[in-house]
Amino acid sequence: MKRAALLLGLTLAVGIAVGMIGTHVLHAQQPSMKRTPIFTTNLEGLPGKEGTMFLAEYEPGARSGKHYHPGHEFIYVMEGSGVMEEVGKLPVDMKPGVAFYFLSSPDKPSYVHEARNLSTTEPMKLLVVLITDKGQPLAYPLK
Repeated sequence: MKRAALLLGLTLAVGIAVGMIGTHVLHAQQPSMKRTPIFTTNLEGLPGKEGTMFLAEYEPGARSGKHYHPGHEFIYVMEGSGVMEEVGKLPVDMKPGVAFYFLSSPDKPSYVHEARNLSTTEPMKLLVVLITDKGQPLAYPLK
């Protein structure tokens, strides 16, 4: 009986320790990506539409997560290198001077993509212009 209680206590202690280590690993800081709005304006001649320009900055090794943008999206790679992975298509290399165009509805994403900075030492910067219905967010993340 004492042996069973000792074994049960030891198993519980090991389980708690493994759980604490696992939680620490899961919550470890991941390289980040941030979107910084530069300019937003109503589009003259296009009632209900607005244009937004923002800078997407990726730390080394960062990824955007799968997402889509609600409207017309123009992307220009300013610095760094990475890959653009659009769902259902082959990955495309990203390097300075490369540009992309995507179009999606806010209600029904027709494209979903994820950008990744492949460098372990250099940031990646993208200039992005969106043309959307007024009041839309910069991106819709997918879960």
